[in-house]
Amino acid sequence: MSGYSEKLVDHCENPRNVGSLDKDDPSVGTGLVGAPSCGDVMKLQIRVDEAGVIAEAKFKTFGCGSAIASSSLVTEWVKGRTLDQALAIKNTAVAEELALPPVKLHCSVLAEDAIKAAVADYQRKRAAGAEAPPPAVAAKS
Repeated sequence: MSGYSEKLVDHCENPRNVGSLDKDDPSVGTGLVGAPSCGDVMKLQIRVDEAGVIAEAKFKTFGCGSAIASSSLVTEWVKGRTLDQALAIKNTAVAEELALPPVKLHCSVLAEDAIKAAVADYQRKRAAGAEAPPPAVAAKS
């Protein structure tokens, strides 16, 4: 991978936090985004603790090394952050950190979009859970 930064190559060859979380878990948000022009598809999942902090992040990415490196980097960056702090991560910061070449900037955009989608999914689940009726209690006979 000549022409790529050491950090990008490291994240590509040694991706962090690869895997999946239970998408049906109410504390998990899943973001699935893609770039049809290049075929990159990125799934980012976050597990949010009771304090509203991202305790765990996992990803699965189908695509080029830059997409894998961008996914790996954002899983490291979102852990330990609040949702608002995670949403403040911009693609430009990802691109700068990995020194993405201009032709690969769309990978950093995917990473930012995946964070937004995962947070939105988590917030949607939380809102749906708040509207759900309380669980039924079995009557004593």
